[in-house]
Amino acid sequence: MAQFSIKDNDVDIVIGALQSDLTSFMNAWKPMFSRYHLIIVKDPELKEDLKIPDGFDAQIFTKADMDKAVGPSLTSQLFSGYSCRYYGYLVSNKKYVISIDDDCIPAKDDKGFQVDAVAQHLFNLAAPATPLFFNTLYDPFCKGADFVRGYPFSMREGVPCALSCGLWLNLADLDAPTQALKPEQRNTRYVDAVLTVPNKALMPLSGINIGFNRELLGPALFPGLKLTKEGKVRWETMEDVFSGMCAKVVCDHLKLGVKTGLPYVWREERGDAVQSLKKDWEGMKLMEDAIPFFESIKLPAEAVNAKECMLELAKLVKERFGAEKNSVLTQAADGMIEWVKLWKKVVVPASN
Repeated sequence: MAQFSIKDNDVDIVIGALQSDLTSFMNAWKPMFSRYHLIIVKDPELKEDLKIPDGFDAQIFTKADMDKAVGPSLTSQLFSGYSCRYYGYLVSNKKYVISIDDDCIPAKDDKGFQVDAVAQHLFNLAAPATPLFFNTLYDPFCKGADFVRGYPFSMREGVPCALSCGLWLNLADLDAPTQALKPEQRNTRYVDAVLTVPNKALMPLSGINIGFNRELLGPALFPGLKLTKEGKVRWETMEDVFSGMCAKVVCDHLKLGVKTGLPYVWREERGDAVQSLKKDWEGMKLMEDAIPFFESIKLPAEAVNAKECMLELAKLVKERFGAEKNSVLTQAADGMIEWVKLWKKVVVPASN
């Protein structure tokens, strides 16, 4: 099999800081993070100063930086809570971005070895994806795998991978009702596999542990969907799920790949699922409306990059949901348009 690699200086690691003391988090990740440039974005609603240990090439952004770049109103509208990391996506000038939530630490694989989540994301992104024809032996570019008998030789080059979606041990990214119903349930199963999500198949992206090609997909990962009672724990938000459906539609249209599976992270516990139920219900109902819409989308051939695709998506969302006044989805469409404007205004070309 061919070897795939990405240079260290082509990578930014983006961390959204929802807690002020990042000492234990950063020290746990030091073997993986210390060789890369880090962008740490402080939640604009967090009052305490950040505590970050020495030994990292870290660039820190606060509310003052966001206000200066996009204005105070957009800071509160787009970058509060978990959405603060999207500011890191915006200001990065690297080709690849890895993003891991600050309540996660490195996991161990089924043999007891510590998982290098950054290296695995980068391999997923460097190796081609195979969304147009499913390979039953998982990712054919992984060590020990290959294309199975019957896989067309004309399709074995694959397509560029734009998004790598990692998973979680311990506390899986479940919704609030499921977690409340099964409060003791923990994910202990480590599956040593990577899959390309097939073309036209939707998926609920979790922003907890991802990597992406910022040049190909950056504008499609956006923080525009805000629930009325959005909170500070994952199951009280839907911004990453909605953004992920937009990103998947964009990838399908542009013939780009999305992978899921490895790498795993170990996710610590945060929040109370029972208390979150009232806030999350809005998001679950929202998904029932959004999924049929996304399944029906066909973007025009004239949309040839992520920015153009997002503007077309915004137009379609408004056409479908515009009659519903104050709809969260129509507000998200406005957010898409604003995000593309910001991307054109703030984003600098990737460094070589």
